[in-house]
Amino acid sequence: MGGGGQHCQGSRLYTWTEVQQHCQRSDQWLVIDRKVYDISEWVKRHPGGHRVIGHYAGEDATDAFVAFHPELDFVRKFLKPLLIGELDPSEPCQDHQKNAAVTKDFRALREVLEREGLFRTSPLFFCLYLGHLLVLEMLALLVLWHWGTGWIPTLLCAVILTTSQAQAGWLQHDFGHLSVFRKSFWNHLLHKFVIGHLKGASASWWNHLHFQHHAKPNIFGKDPDVNTQHAFVIGSIQPIEYGIKKLKYLPYNHQHQYFFLIGPPLIIPVIFNMQNVRIMLSRRLWVDLAWWFSFYARFFYSYIPFYGVFGSLALISFIRFLESHWFVWVTQMNHIPMEIDHEKHQDWLTMQLSATCNIEQSFFNDWFSGHLNFQIEHHLFPTMPRHNYWKAAPMVRALCEKHGVRYQVKSLWQGFTDIVGSLKKSGDLWLDAYLHK
Repeated sequence: MGGGGQHCQGSRLYTWTEVQQHCQRSDQWLVIDRKVYDISEWVKRHPGGHRVIGHYAGEDATDAFVAFHPELDFVRKFLKPLLIGELDPSEPCQDHQKNAAVTKDFRALREVLEREGLFRTSPLFFCLYLGHLLVLEMLALLVLWHWGTGWIPTLLCAVILTTSQAQAGWLQHDFGHLSVFRKSFWNHLLHKFVIGHLKGASASWWNHLHFQHHAKPNIFGKDPDVNTQHAFVIGSIQPIEYGIKKLKYLPYNHQHQYFFLIGPPLIIPVIFNMQNVRIMLSRRLWVDLAWWFSFYARFFYSYIPFYGVFGSLALISFIRFLESHWFVWVTQMNHIPMEIDHEKHQDWLTMQLSATCNIEQSFFNDWFSGHLNFQIEHHLFPTMPRHNYWKAAPMVRALCEKHGVRYQVKSLWQGFTDIVGSLKKSGDLWLDAYLHK
């Protein structure tokens, strides 16, 4: 346990070099507020999953810890038994190449935002948001009751339900990030209800993947969202690596074209559905499975009288197909065109800004994207209620300008076109490396 450590007033002192040696799967230390914790056994019981906390093994995790936990005093109780010492007074607060000035100013900004109440929720906002989902669900049934099951009413019903599903996706995202209620218990409960009963997915599956994405966005081996399973090469590093190794699972120089065939159409109806069922069964997530079953029981009970069993299956498949397009374009416009690389151990602000960008604010953009057009603010402060992002944005932008960190804002159309453009650029890099290096 860090043979070079010293004793000072009864507390073991460590250097960053010692801490960084403990970053293996079975031997993990991390630092929070200069205190050193041995999390080697705790990772197995970590509510957010072992990967998200393990991604910070061997480094400072202070900003990630604060970002993910709204009830800090409660969570710190779990840290006490894990405390093994602290950093030597001669050691800097930041490890690796993290910018101390940026970190200091970012933490000061968070304190300002907290004092101004931007982490407090508007109950009316979320009540109205949930209400408009329920209205959409009822409206879809009313269309069929009134006009029957012809092609036009069926198409209208599918569009309404697709809208409800997409918007429910943004709402479950709020509960999953613990940004609605002060108490985590109620966030977790409503998260299971919305993602399970209203959408037919697993809350645990979502937590396991999505928190990793926030902890280390666009970092290979740590962000599951950039694990393309060899279907695409993304960023400017991976294409060259694949090209030099002569890896050609698919013709990547055409990936900006086949993206339209295997990207938006398949993510939700095929990939996500398979992942959900596999994870719920393999990990015995019986509560999530019950919520998942309640969604499909409710859906088929409502629509079998109109379409029968096979017709209802076709309807839900078509809805998933439409929703998948909505989901992919919105979630990828902020990330795929940005920097995608291996671990650099950057400070929280720099890491998040290199991996995210914003989309211009408008009433439609806010609603259409579930306020994920403010992706920068969301990544910096994941527990902040989304209706406050626009208030925080000017202060975040000012901080970025002070330190020369790029704060990028695009139009919605540019965000969409940049997805395709970045895939083409990456494919061209791969082809050049494949042919000439």
